[in-house]
Amino acid sequence: MEGLIPRDFGRDATEIPGARKFLASLDDVNARWAVVTSGTRALIDGWIEVMKLAHPKHMVAAEDVENGKPDPSCYLLGRSRIGLDDTSTILVVEDAPSGIRAGKAAGFKVIGLVTTHSLQQVRDAGADWIVRDLRDVAVKGTGREMVEIEITNAFLG
Repeated sequence: MEGLIPRDFGRDATEIPGARKFLASLDDVNARWAVVTSGTRALIDGWIEVMKLAHPKHMVAAEDVENGKPDPSCYLLGRSRIGLDDTSTILVVEDAPSGIRAGKAAGFKVIGLVTTHSLQQVRDAGADWIVRDLRDVAVKGTGREMVEIEITNAFLG
């Protein structure tokens, strides 16, 4: 049933500004990335299809973990699926306080987006950097096994 939601209501959906460019940039540099969502696989696959977004090679959905966010297990499974061992090399991009808390609990750095929750809610959740949306986050290049990310217009303090 959840897979029908995007098809039936997709015309009302809006993507996070900058998301399409950001995902394309990750693919352009062959970055390892995953979608880690509290939604079901049918729901996320439906939204990706309706929105015509890049489909991730790796995904963690609600049915893949026993406990949802803010439990960190979803992000730890995502790290395992993309094949990275070093926690310091993981960057989470999140718009929900529970997801920010999950990323931080997993030991990762987190960019918080102010797209679905207030600045104060994102700040209180513990994001390392806070931006209004993905127009303020850019892939600038790659190094050895690393992707360089530039953050502009971050909220302070």
